Amino acid sequence: MARARLLRHWKWTDERGNLFEILLWQVDLNVRYPEGVRYRLAFIRSGEETPTLLYDNHHPKGHHRHIEEREEPYLFTTAAQLIADFMAEANRLGGETR
Repeated sequence: MARARLLRHWKWTDERGNLFEILLWQVDLNVRYPEGVRYRLAFIRSGEETPTLLYDNHHPKGHHRHIEEREEPYLFTTAAQLIADFMAEANRLGGETR
């Protein structure tokens, strides 16, 4: 099996101090990654240490997301849609006051 090839790595902090990190890798098509993509997208709210939102697709769970304390399946279609869904949810969560 060939190694993963990094496609995207973006990391930034917004004006509120929230941290965003998007990592996408291209991998060979296989049972663990039938779409040929591996990813980890994290949003950490300012002042916190653990992700408020995390999308990933590690084996054996496959595509899923963590929203605060909840974990749920995620219906992956494309990398572009994954990023759009993540950003919409992260922006919603980042706008909340605590």
